[in-house]
Amino acid sequence: MPKKATTKKTTSKAKKSEGVIASPEFKKAVTALLKEHKADKTVKDAQLKEDFITKFNLKDSELDDLIQRIEDSGISVVDDKGEPSEYALKAQKMSKEELDDTKAPAGVKINDPVRMYLKEIGRVQLLTADEEVELALRIENGDERAKQELAEANLRLVVSIAKRYVGRGMQFLDLIQEGNMGLMKAVEKFDYRKGFKFSTYATWWIRQAITRAIADQARTIRIPVHMVETINKLIRIQRQLLQDLGREPMPEEIGAEMDMPTEKVREILKIAQEPVSLETPIGEEDDSHLGDFIEDQDATSPADHAAYELLKEQLEGVLDTLTDREENVLRLRFGLDDGRTRTLEEVGKVFGVTRERIRQIEAKALRKLRHPSRSKQLKDFLE
Repeated sequence: MPKKATTKKTTSKAKKSEGVIASPEFKKAVTALLKEHKADKTVKDAQLKEDFITKFNLKDSELDDLIQRIEDSGISVVDDKGEPSEYALKAQKMSKEELDDTKAPAGVKINDPVRMYLKEIGRVQLLTADEEVELALRIENGDERAKQELAEANLRLVVSIAKRYVGRGMQFLDLIQEGNMGLMKAVEKFDYRKGFKFSTYATWWIRQAITRAIADQARTIRIPVHMVETINKLIRIQRQLLQDLGREPMPEEIGAEMDMPTEKVREILKIAQEPVSLETPIGEEDDSHLGDFIEDQDATSPADHAAYELLKEQLEGVLDTLTDREENVLRLRFGLDDGRTRTLEEVGKVFGVTRERIRQIEAKALRKLRHPSRSKQLKDFLE
């Protein structure tokens, strides 16, 4: 019995520790923070301390999760000078195993040049803290070679971070390129006097570059950064509810969990849909494409097209019974060849006669077409 009571107590304690982040008050505070800073893309660490760390008494792990969520939405946590906040830098964690592993992620196809690049950067030794300080001092003195050495020694860091974002709409190589741009910015701005290792500082800049790029470029139809965060949150909750309920959750259930109206949930689910290529292979042998099975509603149906061709043939036959001048006047007046109708005056200029003469020729030609011997060939197309 005592053992059972201990287990119950432990479970209760675990739930209590989860209660801060899971509480509606905390969720509302995070949503308000993201909404407040969706335009300026930055939040000051002083606000973070006042509104979250102190108010909710956050633990280090909870603070790390909060910062991760803020930065995944494309918002940077900075100090008063606009530099990466100490809170944000402490949240950057990369294990030695992750840094040593420069292989492409499982399931990602790469070509030989990329494979050679990953192999090459894996040969460069990681720097010690003292070596980073030495290079930082050389950079301060304008040594361009030192910048290159510091960047090259951390290229594997970019690869390690890029792996975490595979499957979010950008190719692995594109993620590496964006991360490398963040690395170069870190090289330019690194200040060893703050006491952080360069890899910790660079991780922040690399993640910023990659998350911003994903928000801006990943989708065929661009979605604002703040909406990307909302979509990501909805997908996380949707997956969690799927595990808890054993079925796909209803929009009402998702809305209750997110404290959001059901209609808003439906709207976000619609926005979150990814466009599907019309070239997507269909069938066991991939010999057909999705576009082959989608009706073009602007195209003429086969039946209408056949009827149009028959009408055209009949009309040509009827016009052939007129004189050349009568036929040509009707073709110009009614735009039978190019779809553009002409006025009596325009047709008169073509034939070098008055508009009254053209009117007479037209009237005579139409009288001929009304004769039963000709009109009966066209009457069926009027039904």
